[in-house]
Amino acid sequence: MAAKVLGDSLKELNETHFIPMFIGIALGIAAGTMPIAFPGLPQPVRLGLAGGPLIVALILGRISRIGKLPCYMPVNANLAFREFGIALFFAAVGLEAGAAFFQTVFSETGMQWLLAGVFVATVPLLIIGTLARSMLRMNFVELSGLIAGSTTNPPALPFATSLSQADTPTLTYATVYPLTMLPRILSAQVLALTIVR
Repeated sequence: MAAKVLGDSLKELNETHFIPMFIGIALGIAAGTMPIAFPGLPQPVRLGLAGGPLIVALILGRISRIGKLPCYMPVNANLAFREFGIALFFAAVGLEAGAAFFQTVFSETGMQWLLAGVFVATVPLLIIGTLARSMLRMNFVELSGLIAGSTTNPPALPFATSLSQADTPTLTYATVYPLTMLPRILSAQVLALTIVR
């Protein structure tokens, strides 16, 4: 009975279903470009190409299928897409910033930004890490995923996973990532629209 409902084919479990994936991407782009009106703001905000697909992926992961098409990605395909995506992300950032990177960083303003970035990136992490370790008794493996997710830092996740040789960082990462990513997307737009006014 369980095999009939859940399936028992290893070939089926290892097969990447591209149609649901592309349907999810299309729905995510549509959701990301949909305007969301907030009272008091001159223009609507949008979830963008990061928030829209994230929301749709969470929904599809919950319902687990579109009609007869399973919304499941094998571990190997998941890892391949993740590594390829991180490589593309770093390549795009490097190409965009490369031309003026050194002259900006080594200028007086650049050094101020660099110090401010170090302060903003490290102080909250040290505080939260210390509290989570002392009060919640979280171990290093859980903390590494939690901190990577709370800072919306995908490149830190493979480092934490390879260091621990376990999936625990991925679980804690996935728990907090959506809760931190969406407010960042919306709050940046709200701040920009408020300052423009």
